[in-house]
Amino acid sequence: MLSKAINKLIKKESLSEEEMILALDEIMEGRATDALVGSFLTALTIKGETIEEITGGAKVMRQKAEKINLDSLYTLDSCGTGGDMAGTFNISTATAFICAAAGIPVVKHGNRSVSSKCGSADVLEALGANIMLMPSEVENCVKSQGIGFLFAPSFHKAMKNVVKPRKELGFRTIFNILGPLTNPAKAKTQILGVYKETLTEPIARVLQNLGVEHALVVHGMDGLDEITITRETKVTELKNNNISTYTISPEDFNLSRGEAKDIVGGDAEENANIIKELFKGNKSKKRDILLLNSGAALYLGKKANSISEGIEMAKEIIDSGLAERKMNDYIEFTRRLA
Repeated sequence: MLSKAINKLIKKESLSEEEMILALDEIMEGRATDALVGSFLTALTIKGETIEEITGGAKVMRQKAEKINLDSLYTLDSCGTGGDMAGTFNISTATAFICAAAGIPVVKHGNRSVSSKCGSADVLEALGANIMLMPSEVENCVKSQGIGFLFAPSFHKAMKNVVKPRKELGFRTIFNILGPLTNPAKAKTQILGVYKETLTEPIARVLQNLGVEHALVVHGMDGLDEITITRETKVTELKNNNISTYTISPEDFNLSRGEAKDIVGGDAEENANIIKELFKGNKSKKRDILLLNSGAALYLGKKANSISEGIEMAKEIIDSGLAERKMNDYIEFTRRLA
């Protein structure tokens, strides 16, 4: 099947969802040589991925993932594709703790750094958390602490079959897009940052195909895979099975603009310290971008009726010490599981 798929892609012909499922299944099961995997990923990247191809790929990865059962909960994931090369601190990880402190069950899906100095797994370890948990332990974590971290390599073991070709190719492939779409907990709602403006609407369509109920797919016009405070942000919203696209700016929420240097982080230790300081109430542009992204996530999690209302709620959660307490409780709980 894979050879047939490659021949189609070379002719700039798109694969159906079913063809993509068969091709990726062959790859994930380890039945394809590295040369075929590399050829497939290269041809698909040059042609450009369609909604059907991304949907098929996400379905295969979800099906192959270790299972975690949280279907009874209205779960939220906050993550991005990465690849924006901006070097910001871990905004979506800090957002996850704020949402959990608000009572939203959070299933944060992430990995170690790929394109930045510090991925979500790196900063959580620097904060002292134990991220090497079994699926049943993550499930327990979400049910008792309101937040769990799904470390991608522990849940997507079939990905070992594409590690070598991906590394040798050295450019972004469909797997960079699939990461945030393949949360094993199948989060019901999601704030998802993308590295390219043209991806917001296709990714929203894929989330719709995957059964996500409410999502914001965002791209900062400064290149960030987050809602930014330096420029406008393009937002594609999936809600009630409808998709709409609009632009927001910091001024819409009474926040002043910052510069790129105001929101950069560093390595894992530095980013861990930034999050700790923010949760102690430190006022800065970093706080503003965290409030904006957390406000959007609280809106998604049905704790606020709008992003503006969510921002006010995020302020209260930070300033009351709830975010810091939630983070510390989570870290302590995971360490007891070690």
